[in-house]
Amino acid sequence: MGEYANMLNGEGWLANKEQCDVTVISVKGYTHETRYKLTVNPSPNLPNMTAVYLYPSLCFFEGTIVSIGRGTTYPFQVVGYPGFTEGPFEFTPKKNPEMKLPPLYENQKCRGFDLRDFGNYYIPSLKKLYLFWIKNIYDNYQQKDKFFNDYFDKLAGTDKLRKQIIAGLNEEQIRRTWEEGLKSYKVIRKKYLLYPDFE
Repeated sequence: MGEYANMLNGEGWLANKEQCDVTVISVKGYTHETRYKLTVNPSPNLPNMTAVYLYPSLCFFEGTIVSIGRGTTYPFQVVGYPGFTEGPFEFTPKKNPEMKLPPLYENQKCRGFDLRDFGNYYIPSLKKLYLFWIKNIYDNYQQKDKFFNDYFDKLAGTDKLRKQIIAGLNEEQIRRTWEEGLKSYKVIRKKYLLYPDFE
């Protein structure tokens, strides 16, 4: 976060080129390969490291008809919806006192996938978004015009990812469209690194 704060200032990315008064105290011995373990949950919906690892890949489902397990004891660790026939796992979202809004499909049985083992053992070494689930569930959803809601484009930053999924691009084709932007970003990012970078 310290590196990113310096980059926001250095690149003038804040509104009106505003500059924040930032002092970053670096962490001795830290590298970008160092895995951080939560000491405090950042949110009731991110109750453990499994949810944190899965969050970047599953957050897009919040812009769809798919539940990511809000209202269960494993939010951001499962995916599914009522009537889904592909998955072997069942869960029923329930409202709890920590939730401001009722969960999607409150009190309705959802069928889908339990991704906890995948999140624990595979995602940490993958080091990239995993688009398989959203592509797969969209491809198998019958009423495609009702799959996405208006929030999806906000989560993705633009309408591009949604349109790529609708157009049938596979995960590798989608990733290739990111390459130029990622290369440009890495050049900028390198100026602000405080720690040894990823291998």
